[in-house]
Amino acid sequence: MKKKKPIKKVKKIAKKKPMRKVMKKKPTVRKPKELTVEERLALAKKPGQDALKLHPFFKGKIQIAPKCVIRDFKDFAIWYTPGVAEPCKDIKANPEKVWEHTNRSNTIAVFTDGTRVLGLGDIGPEASLPVMEGKSLLFKYLGGVDAIPIAIRTKDPEEFIKCAKLLEPCFGGYNLEDIEQPKCFYILDTLRKEMNIPVWHDDQQGTAAVTVAGLINALKIVGKDVKKVRVGMIGAGAAGIACLRVMVAYGFDPANIVMTDIYGIVHKDRPEFDKHFAYTKDLMIRTNAEGRKSERIEDAIPKTMEGMDVVVAYSKPGPDTIKKEWIQRMAKDAILFTCANPNPEIWPWEAKAAGAKIVATGRSDFPNQVNNSLGFPGIFRGTLDVNARTITDEMCIAAAIELAKVAEDRGLREDYLIPTMDDWEVYPREAVAVGMKAIEQGVARITMTRDELYKKAAATIKQARTMSQALMKQGFIPKPPKNL
Repeated sequence: MKKKKPIKKVKKIAKKKPMRKVMKKKPTVRKPKELTVEERLALAKKPGQDALKLHPFFKGKIQIAPKCVIRDFKDFAIWYTPGVAEPCKDIKANPEKVWEHTNRSNTIAVFTDGTRVLGLGDIGPEASLPVMEGKSLLFKYLGGVDAIPIAIRTKDPEEFIKCAKLLEPCFGGYNLEDIEQPKCFYILDTLRKEMNIPVWHDDQQGTAAVTVAGLINALKIVGKDVKKVRVGMIGAGAAGIACLRVMVAYGFDPANIVMTDIYGIVHKDRPEFDKHFAYTKDLMIRTNAEGRKSERIEDAIPKTMEGMDVVVAYSKPGPDTIKKEWIQRMAKDAILFTCANPNPEIWPWEAKAAGAKIVATGRSDFPNQVNNSLGFPGIFRGTLDVNARTITDEMCIAAAIELAKVAEDRGLREDYLIPTMDDWEVYPREAVAVGMKAIEQGVARITMTRDELYKKAAATIKQARTMSQALMKQGFIPKPPKNL
C-alpha cells in the first residue's frame, strides 16, 4: 500500500475588514459655569456660617497629646517623680540642656492682647482666642510647631512686655499676633532686644514675607522691573508698614511708593507726621518722592492708586473700600493685592472686570491667596530647627524668594502666583531657606547642612500631618455632622 501523504494544514487567512477612516474628535472644552454675584456672595459667607456650627461642636481646635512612650504605669517614674529630678538637676547645672530635655525647642507662644484682630478691631482677649487657636492649629499641621495660644488682659505695652519676659523660660519663640499699632512696633522692638529667643510679629514680618513672594511672581508675569515699578499702598498699619520695609529691603525703590492711611496720603509735610510715624519715620520719609497729596481724606485712595503699576492694600475690609473706577485709572497690566480680612477691599471678580491684570486676596476660597499661613509655619520651622536667637528681615526675604520659586517651578499663571496651603513641600523648603540664612548671619545656635535641614523639617511636618490623620481615622477626632 502506498503511504498517504500528510495533509498540510492550511492556515485560514482572516479577511481584512475594510479600513474605516477614524476621525479624531476635538475634545469638548466646557467652560465652568459663571456664577452670579448672589452665588459668589453666598459662597463667601459660607465659611463663617460653618464656623459658628463647628467651633462649638469640637469645643476648640487644639489639644495637648503625649510624645513619649507610656508602656505601663512604671514609666511615670521616668517621666515624673522620682526620675524627672535627674534632668532637672542637669538643666540646673547647664541651662542650655533645657533644649535637649524638654519640648521647649519646638514650643512657641501665640501672644496677643486682642486689640487688632483680623480686621475686627479691639474685641478683647476672650474674643481673640478662636483666632489664636486657629493659628496654633496651622502652626502644628503645616509646620509641625507646637504653639500655645496666650491672650492677656492688658492694653498696657509695658505690662505686655513684662508678661512676655516672665514667660520666656517656657518657650522657644514668640509669635506676636493682632496687636494694634503703634504699640506693636514698640513691643516687638523691645522684646527682640531684651530676649534670647526669636520674637516676631506675624502681622508685620509674616505678612511682608508672603506679600513680597506674591509680588516677585506677579512682576515676572507682567514683565515689570522691581526697581522701576510704581506702587500704591493702602493702609499704614502694622502690616502695611512692615510690607513697605521688607519690600524696600528686597529691592523696591521707596521713592516710587505712595502710601495712604486714615488721615490721607502720607507725605513729609503732613501735620503730625512725626507723631504718626514715631517708630518708622526714617523709612516713611523716603517714600512719595513726587510729593503726591490729597486735599480731602476721601480722595486719598483714588489719588494714591492713580497711574500705579501695583497697589497693595491692607486696610478697611470691603467690599467697597476700593472702587472699580479707581482701578481703571491704574497703569496697564495693573497688579492689585486686596488683603483685608475677613473680606477684601473689593471682590476679586469686580477688580478683574475693572481691568486689573492680576488680583490677589487674603482668602483661601479665592485664587492667589496672599496669606500668612504660607509663611509663618515654614519660617518658624527653620528658625526652631537651628535654634535661632532671632528672625531677621533677611530670613523673611529668603523665605519669600523660596516661596516664589516653588510656584515658579510648578508654572506661574495669572491665577497662580504663589503656592496654596496644600502644597506641603512649600514648608520644608521655606524652613531650609530660613535656617541656612540664620546660619549665614550667625544667629543660629545649631549648624546643619542644607540636606540635614530639609530631612529634619520634612520629617517633623509629615509626622504632624500623619498624627492628625490617624486621630481622625481612629475616631479620636469625631466626624462633623454630615451637613457640614
